[in-house]
Amino acid sequence: MNTRDTEHMIAELSSKDNYELSDDAKTADLIMINTCSVREKPVNKLFSEIGVFNKIKKEGAKIGICGCTASHLGDEIFKRAPSVSFVLGARNVSKVSQAVKTEKFIDVDIGYDESTYAFGEFRGSRYKAYVNISIGCDKKCTYCIVPHTRGDEISIPSELIVQEAREAAKNGAKEIFLLGQNVNNYGRRFSLKRDEKIDFSDLLNLISEIEEVERIRFTSPHPLHMDDKFLETFASNPKVCKSMHMPLQSGSTHILEEMKRGYTKEWFLNRALKLRELVPDVSISTDIIVAFPGESDEDFDESMDVLEKVKFEQIFAFKYSARPLTKAAEFTNQVDPDIASKRLKKLQDRQNEILDEISDLKKDKVYNVYFEELRNNGLIAGRSDNNALVQVEGSEELLGKTLKVKITNPRRLALYGEVVK
Repeated sequence: MNTRDTEHMIAELSSKDNYELSDDAKTADLIMINTCSVREKPVNKLFSEIGVFNKIKKEGAKIGICGCTASHLGDEIFKRAPSVSFVLGARNVSKVSQAVKTEKFIDVDIGYDESTYAFGEFRGSRYKAYVNISIGCDKKCTYCIVPHTRGDEISIPSELIVQEAREAAKNGAKEIFLLGQNVNNYGRRFSLKRDEKIDFSDLLNLISEIEEVERIRFTSPHPLHMDDKFLETFASNPKVCKSMHMPLQSGSTHILEEMKRGYTKEWFLNRALKLRELVPDVSISTDIIVAFPGESDEDFDESMDVLEKVKFEQIFAFKYSARPLTKAAEFTNQVDPDIASKRLKKLQDRQNEILDEISDLKKDKVYNVYFEELRNNGLIAGRSDNNALVQVEGSEELLGKTLKVKITNPRRLALYGEVVK
């Protein structure tokens, strides 16, 4: 989502103010840092980055801070970093041109509605197009700062989404990547004076009707909204790629209740195993937080149990990080940091073992791979239908093509192979 926000800002500045991208911060007239505040580490890194850029920037160059940390910290950024020229929140991207022209500009209004704003066209890749389908988040997860930085959830009208996808596809993007905090909650709320009756499954089918679109991906769905219609649409629509991100967060129903996730361990397992039944070759990834306040050894074991039962192809696992404005930051039963570190290591070690087991099974398999990125050492990379990163020897002539690849050397994080003639 930050990548797409960045593309929107570049489009605004290039079309309205004649800015062009620079590869050298030392000669740039404008340096913008687009931020994340989901975890504490990136927030701390922000101010060191500002310091670095302030030392190397040319005289008169501006530094702007955008995104979620801008929404969260607001004018405190000016106080901690006087060299900053403007602060632009994650919900205020369309105002970037005004921000650049106004000294000490600040707008961090999380109630601002950009859901129908017509951004200019800029994409970092010709081969894949990120498309926002909603902004904000209505969930009240006790660990998460996002609702406080991106505001309430609003769905973007389907005709605007389809139009954007159609234009991107005509310009060469065969893969459309739909973005939202909870994509499968799409259609819950639109801007005022709209009464569109549509859900995420309907939207997937609409986009799949665009002839030039070959692949549709999305992130992130919420386990709570994984009803049968959604899973069956995912399984049956041939253009929908067979990879699913299912953020677990914890395998303990007790901890899930404390997190206010809205589902149980049993519900999550039911949905994940039904998905494997409907799509045997599906790839399932997840997020897991270890050492959430009050997490006991037994609670952690429940997470390990889900790991064993689902056999995720990828996990993003972190120790709990207390975030301001969240309920969990006020909880008094924080877990000892040493225990948290041990739990994270145990989880990651077991996941690596699972990945080795999964990787071994992929040797000699043949995948349809859509190539989209040149790598070093004469390699070119793409993704299989089920989201495996695949690399082969090749040049830019393969970019934008979908080819069959036989896997000769499977690794945990990437598969290496050769194009099947």
